[in-house]
Amino acid sequence: MAAPDPKAEASRWISTYLEASAAEQGTARNTQLAYGRDLLDFADWLARRGKGFASADRLAVENYLVHCDAQGLSRATRARRLSSIRQLYRFAFEEGWRQDNPAQRLTGPGRAQSLPKTLSETEVTRLIEAARTRARNPVDRLRDTALFELLYATGLRVSELVGLPVSAVRGDPRMVLVRGKGDKERMVPLSTPARAALVAWLVPRDAGEEAGRKQGRPASRFLFPGDGKDGHLTRQYFHGLVKDVAVLAGISPSRVTPHVLRHAFATHLLAHGADLRVIQTLLGHADLATTEIYTHVLDDHLKELVLTKHPLARKR
Repeated sequence: MAAPDPKAEASRWISTYLEASAAEQGTARNTQLAYGRDLLDFADWLARRGKGFASADRLAVENYLVHCDAQGLSRATRARRLSSIRQLYRFAFEEGWRQDNPAQRLTGPGRAQSLPKTLSETEVTRLIEAARTRARNPVDRLRDTALFELLYATGLRVSELVGLPVSAVRGDPRMVLVRGKGDKERMVPLSTPARAALVAWLVPRDAGEEAGRKQGRPASRFLFPGDGKDGHLTRQYFHGLVKDVAVLAGISPSRVTPHVLRHAFATHLLAHGADLRVIQTLLGHADLATTEIYTHVLDDHLKELVLTKHPLARKR
């Protein structure tokens, strides 16, 4: 009986694992693509040594990690690759493809904990004011104002912001339902300035949709319609818009991204007394440890207060 083709075996393992991960855990598409690239690289490395996923042992996995280190890959990339391999073998064990998990007890390099970049409250105010005046078209000014007010008021991820359905903000709500990573939903409060900006934006937004309908164009279900294939404003466009607004506000564009504004939202809440559990919920973090990094950008007094005095916060 001929030995199984390692490439065919690798393809079958990877595709089956990723399909199951998407169905059972709601793994985001970008995450699936990253895991797939990691596992294909590992499969190619094994194939050059006459091995496959089914025959690789713990030593092979260790040697692969040494190979990744020798290539100069970052700590974060190496940690992600080990995580991908570990999860694949856990799935293979559960499916009965293997009787063990050769990567189970291996420890990776860990991620270097980098402090989130943030902006002062004054700088954020300058950004929002710049967004109100950047565009020549008054409709674009209303849209830009709504984008910045909404982002700073909610701390949404940029994909959540540009993909927000218009139905979520109909009726001037005080809370907005957001669908985040892994298709998980959460409720996020809207500030008074954000609500006012949204009400102002909906007027020309709906008028434009009505004009398009009369011309035979289908109505958009998104709060911020766009010409991209997904039907809403693209992340790339908004990223460029943030840079333009930063220049107008007199802030180095290298310091400002949509994600930095998300960090500013969390940091400013924490500085004004919000506890970590609340911020964790608002940001949609699955683990409180992810949220705790924001304590590092505050002074020592606030760090001690949050991490040692609040009953819900875990002491490091």
